[in-house]
Amino acid sequence: MALWMEKGSEPITESEKADLEAIAALKESAAFEFKEKGNQYVKMGKKHYSDAIDCYTRAIDQKALSDSDTSILFSNRAHVNLLLGNLRRALIDSQEALKLCPSNIKAIYRASKASLSLNMLAEATEYCLKGLQLDPNNEDLKKLDRQIGLKISEKEMHEAQVSKAAAETKELVSAIEYRGLKIGKAMYRELTGLRKPVLDKSNILHWPVVLLYAEVMSSDFIEDFCETDMFSQSNIFAEDQPLSWDVENNYRREFIELYYEAGSGLCLSKEKLHRCLLEGTAASHSEDVGDEEKDAVEDYKQQTGSPKWIEVNDRKTLHDVLKEPNFIIPGIPVFYVVSKQSSFYSKFKAGKWAPPSV
Repeated sequence: MALWMEKGSEPITESEKADLEAIAALKESAAFEFKEKGNQYVKMGKKHYSDAIDCYTRAIDQKALSDSDTSILFSNRAHVNLLLGNLRRALIDSQEALKLCPSNIKAIYRASKASLSLNMLAEATEYCLKGLQLDPNNEDLKKLDRQIGLKISEKEMHEAQVSKAAAETKELVSAIEYRGLKIGKAMYRELTGLRKPVLDKSNILHWPVVLLYAEVMSSDFIEDFCETDMFSQSNIFAEDQPLSWDVENNYRREFIELYYEAGSGLCLSKEKLHRCLLEGTAASHSEDVGDEEKDAVEDYKQQTGSPKWIEVNDRKTLHDVLKEPNFIIPGIPVFYVVSKQSSFYSKFKAGKWAPPSV
C-alpha cells in the first residue's frame, strides 16, 4: 500500500490503519530524538548552535507531535536564534509557538525579549504583561519588565531631547534669518569644534568668536561675545596681555587692528544652515550634515581668490559688523588680528597673504 495518503482520505483496512499508526509512531519518536539532540547541542556551546537549530527544525518538520510539544520546539529554536542574534527569526519562532500554545511562558518571554532587542517596545511590553498575568512570580519576566521600562524611559528622554534641540535650532535659524546674517561653511573646525551661537531668553545672540593672529597663525578664542557688545568692550582690546611669541611687543593694544575677510565662500541655504546647526545635538543626522559640509567645502574653495580685508571699527557692536552685506560668517565669526608695527602688516594690507585652505 502507499505509505503517504492524500489529504482527507481514510485507511480502508485494519492493516492500513496499523501501518499508518506505525509510521506516526516512528515520526513521533524521530521528532523527540531530534529534540533531545538539539538540547544537547545547545549545552555544547555556540559552535553547535546551528546544529541545534537544524535538529529543532527537523523535529518540527516531522509534524508528529501535539500542539503543546511542537510549541516547545518552536520556543527552543527561538531561544537559539536569540543566542545567535537572529532577533527577527527568534520573534517569528516565538509567535509560532504561541499560536500552538498561548500559555507557553518561555515562548512569551522570548517573544518579549526579541521585541525589546528589536526596539519594538509596545510589543515587548504586551508580551511581558501577558506572561506576568499567567505567572506573576516569574523572576525572568519581572527582570525583563524592568529592562523594558528603562528602555521606554530612555526613549522618552531622547525624544524630549530631540524635540528640544529641534525647537532651539529652529528658533536660532529664525533669529539669524531675521537679522539678515549670512552663514557660510564653517572654517577652522579643529579650533572651534561644534561650537555655535546661542539665543538667550531675551532673544539676544551670543557668539563664539575665533581670533587669528595672521602673522603667526596663532589663535585665541572668545567663548561668549554678545551681539550687543562693542568690540572696544571685548577682550580683544583689553589691557595689554603679553603674547608668548610676540618678543618685539608689536601686538600691544595701540598697535593692533582687526579685520574680516569680505565675500569669502557661499552663503548656506536655510535648509543647509538648519542641518549644520543641528550637528552635535540630539536631533543631528551626521551623515546628512557631512554630505552638505562636503559640498560647502568645494564651493568655498571654488570661490577663494585674492582676499579682501575689511577693517573692523572697534566702536561698532558685533551685530553691526556681522550684518555687513559683504560678511559671510564662516560658521562662527573669524577675525584676523594684525599689528601696524609688524613688517607683516604691509604684506597683509596689500592682499599678499591669504588664510590657508580649509
